[in-house]
Amino acid sequence: MRLLSVAEAQERLVSKGRLMATESLSINNAADRILSEDIAARITQPPFDASAMDGYAVLSTDCTKLPISLEVIGESSAGHPFEGDLKPGTAVRIFTGAALPSSGDAIAIQEDCERLDEQTVLIKEVAPKGLFIRPAGYDFHEGDVLLSKGACLNFRDLTLLASMNIPEVPVYKKPRVAIIATGDELVSPGEDLGSGQIISSIPYGMVQLFENAGAQATCLGIAKDSMASLDHYIQEAISPENNFDIVVTIGGASVGDHDLVQAALNNAGMALDFWKIAMRPGKPLMVGSIAEKSVIGVPGNPVSALICAEMFVVPLIRSMMALEPTFKPHQKAHLQNTVPSNGPRQHYLRAFHWMNEEGQQCVSSLEDQDSSLQATFSKASCLIVRVPHAESAQQGDLVDIYPLD
Repeated sequence: MRLLSVAEAQERLVSKGRLMATESLSINNAADRILSEDIAARITQPPFDASAMDGYAVLSTDCTKLPISLEVIGESSAGHPFEGDLKPGTAVRIFTGAALPSSGDAIAIQEDCERLDEQTVLIKEVAPKGLFIRPAGYDFHEGDVLLSKGACLNFRDLTLLASMNIPEVPVYKKPRVAIIATGDELVSPGEDLGSGQIISSIPYGMVQLFENAGAQATCLGIAKDSMASLDHYIQEAISPENNFDIVVTIGGASVGDHDLVQAALNNAGMALDFWKIAMRPGKPLMVGSIAEKSVIGVPGNPVSALICAEMFVVPLIRSMMALEPTFKPHQKAHLQNTVPSNGPRQHYLRAFHWMNEEGQQCVSSLEDQDSSLQATFSKASCLIVRVPHAESAQQGDLVDIYPLD
């Protein structure tokens, strides 16, 4: 049977992900959340003509011949505007950010003025009409749509939202991901290792990967290689009370006598969509659904599991918040070693990349590509993407890379 290509598998998985519901959050809690609708300003900013400098607000018609002495009739500071009108022959002391008095149309900056006494200022120079004045609406006007649906709110956006007078922000809820590690050989970090046991490490990387993509991820624990243990964790993951949207299982989805995950998921009502894809590492990927929950079973080898999580679960998370499920665009880099020809599966080679002195992006594949090597994977900054049946690539060839960071 023909294996699905990576692109076909990605499309099938993403197309079946449901759109998350929305919620309204205080601006204090909206960092890194995804807007669920366009946001229009509720006020005009600035709401009045404001001075951009310390100095004196004057009438430009008074200052055609300089120097000139003007009567100081008041003061305008931030939050305390001068309430009267400028009349010919008068000036108002003004500070940065303060409202310009009615009819004032020019600013004499402080450095170009001399205060003769409490009631008189000598104006030596005046800025051209309008200079150093921030007109009302200089930044934006009430009703302007300044942030669009799908924006991931960063610190600049939050500052803008506050200035738009938006205290509550409509966002998509975070997809909730349940992670289940499987295998009698696994124990949690810090526990004593028994004979033939290893540390369960993959969930810790997955949690950060999924949360960086915008989800809320929880590792439920380690299921043993028994139907009873698997059933327990799967029921916890699909329980309506726990409200998970995605279930990710790690390991146990191959064809060995102890690989019981698919059977346990079938018992729980999983509708299998596809199993095994033309990918290396990651061939045993399993995708299905239970009710409205997406189920993804990734291989047990650490590199295979994390690459599958990056290539499949992350796009699904994005699509569930109405984001383009864009798979990081491949970049081009000049290969600095040689890589052999590829077989029938798309191959993701661990590698590191850098810019040389000529500004060219360079890449070298790491020597050992075994999918169990976590220390090697930690050193990688990218993956070299080798399409099926690609010919060998030589030093200096341009190759596709997929940045990891």
